[in-house]
Amino acid sequence: MNQEQARFNMVEQQIRPWQVLDTAALKVLSHLQRELFVPQAYQALAYTDTEIPLGHGQTMVPPRVDARLMHDLHLTGNEKVLEVGTGSGYLTALLAGRAQRVISLEINSELAATARANLQRAGVSNVEVREADGSHGAGADAPFDAIVLGGSVAEVPQALLQQLTIGGRLIAIVGTDPVMCATLFTRTADTSWQSKALWDTTAPRLQGFAEPTRFHF
Repeated sequence: MNQEQARFNMVEQQIRPWQVLDTAALKVLSHLQRELFVPQAYQALAYTDTEIPLGHGQTMVPPRVDARLMHDLHLTGNEKVLEVGTGSGYLTALLAGRAQRVISLEINSELAATARANLQRAGVSNVEVREADGSHGAGADAPFDAIVLGGSVAEVPQALLQQLTIGGRLIAIVGTDPVMCATLFTRTADTSWQSKALWDTTAPRLQGFAEPTRFHF
């Protein structure tokens, strides 16, 4: 099976059944070559419904998870987006296909360099990948219309919520394994936010984010 057919099958068999139905989002998913973001040793798995190791303790989540994260922000093409956790750059590229500009923060220097190369190879030009601790966001560039956390966290830091525009959205996979939920936060005023649980999933932890204190008896 060639990669184009595999990509078509991924969209039809994995992503559409996961309630990714927006035409513009599906167009990005149908055209973006995921194999350009997958390590050479795992090329055969580029379009499969599985996690793929990236090294440094990180993995690519299944494509349906990245697809839903991008889809559920309902981007229109005019947004400035902050991504925390670049990883391979695949979700970064999906976001770039639906936004005006993406700033992506990656704490690991080798992953950041690889993601830059992947994005350049894929012809994605409206992205800036920075080596940084994403738990603090990018205050100098705030506010953002949308923020995406590319891995899971125990809770979303207030510092990130503060970097949203009024009406801006943040999506993150929140919780502790095995119970995690993709959650959408919307800033409704200067000091108020709403949250909505969207769908259950699991994802590797983002580095640099605080874990809840565990009590021992």
